[in-house]
Amino acid sequence: MKIAVVSDDGVTVSQHFGRAELYVVLQVEDGAVVGRENRPRSGHRAFASMGQHSSQGGRHGYDEHSQSKHRSMAQAIADCQVLIAGGMGWGAYESMKGYNIEPIVTDVGDIEQAVALYLEGRLENLMERVH
Repeated sequence: MKIAVVSDDGVTVSQHFGRAELYVVLQVEDGAVVGRENRPRSGHRAFASMGQHSSQGGRHGYDEHSQSKHRSMAQAIADCQVLIAGGMGWGAYESMKGYNIEPIVTDVGDIEQAVALYLEGRLENLMERVH
């Protein structure tokens, strides 16, 4: 299994999926982390020319441009089963689910701790952090 975590520094969980600098991807076998790599992540800076995403019923990220951005962001972690972030928009959250990537939104700041809690089945998915 592979778990992707959005981060700006490779140590902490980024507070927002769409603004993070990179993915930290952890390879897990038999409940233990056996590999780790950093992957570049496309984000708002890379997509500046595509325009802002619009809201739909108070939730953003459902317009065509946003869906294209989400598809691009998901391609880098297409081999991952889980995505951990500190926060994300509804459109991105539902897009990741559509790509068979389980999004988990957490207030745990340390990547190692968040992954350990996930592997123990104790990492809460804080839906109030999805906007």
